Amino acid sequence: MPLLHRRVHRAAASAVALAAVSTLTFAGAADAAVDAGATARLPVSSAPLVQGLYQSAYSERNDTLWATASVGQPPAPVTGSRLVRIDPDTLEVEATYPVPLDTADGTVEAVYGIDVDDEHNTLWVTNSRNDSVAVYSQATGRHLATLPGVAHAREIVVDEKRDTVWTTAFGSGEIVAFDSRTFRETDRVAVEGSGPTGLTVNERTGAVYASDFTHDRIIQVSPRTGATRLIPTGDGPLSVALSPNGRTAYTADQGAGTMSVVDLRTGAVTASVPTGAGAKSLATDRRSGRVLVVDRLAPGVSVVDPRAGRVVERVATAALPNHVQVTGDGVAYVLDKSASGPAGEDLGMRIELGRGR
Repeated sequence: MPLLHRRVHRAAASAVALAAVSTLTFAGAADAAVDAGATARLPVSSAPLVQGLYQSAYSERNDTLWATASVGQPPAPVTGSRLVRIDPDTLEVEATYPVPLDTADGTVEAVYGIDVDDEHNTLWVTNSRNDSVAVYSQATGRHLATLPGVAHAREIVVDEKRDTVWTTAFGSGEIVAFDSRTFRETDRVAVEGSGPTGLTVNERTGAVYASDFTHDRIIQVSPRTGATRLIPTGDGPLSVALSPNGRTAYTADQGAGTMSVVDLRTGAVTASVPTGAGAKSLATDRRSGRVLVVDRLAPGVSVVDPRAGRVVERVATAALPNHVQVTGDGVAYVLDKSASGPAGEDLGMRIELGRGR
């Protein structure tokens, strides 16, 4: 996940501390279509974690928030990387687990993308700079396997219903699947010239959706045949998410600073919602249907009502928000890479979304 400067990506870190609850309002991205009538404020808590934070994933089975952390920007080597286990209520770092060295060249097998497999109690991560993915135990943090051959593996998603793990290979224009039980590769879908980055799976149908950052589109993969469908979206889509019913896709468009709303039946962009410069990551609140978009350069989190086609709330962050994910019970976690903690740590944020208004 190294820097995708409108065609590549960035990194940071994570560590310790407790959360101070506060009410924050956004102070930026004046170009966004914010609903002037939105006066409610979301409860937010934040805490310094560790250096090098990238992405997080919530384990319902263990009631644990997991995060990846890697320090060292290309072309500099990675100087440290670890998995971080965090209390999801207090944002206290409970444990950190080191990653192994790549036996081929002795470099750190740095972790970036992450998802949990609660069925098998494992963690799946992308080792972007080592062109591989890896599997760890949630119970012990122990490294279980490294699976090579995924060029610049970026994001990873577990489909527990089908015992399948999907990952994007930005470097080779492929979407690769593994069996979550045996760790064996089961599928490899290539789209010539593409640059797949973000990734999501329709839990009901098994259809896979990847954002193609290179060609401003969504790649849809059929779960039965592996056939692909290419659907246009906004400028520079880094991340993709689905509506709760799976009929609509959303992309965070880094180039345009927007969130695109895409009708998956017709393949048409039905709305382009300005959120803020450098829109990077997004996630859907399944209870309300609203979408949270991390605006990396604005900076902040935009809460979008996709039906109304506008931002209805803003949440302030530190200078470099990087990733957002939302749990099934309406809690959002945001990781920031600005080293704003007292000892240079990156920050974690917990946002209570409440029920849809």
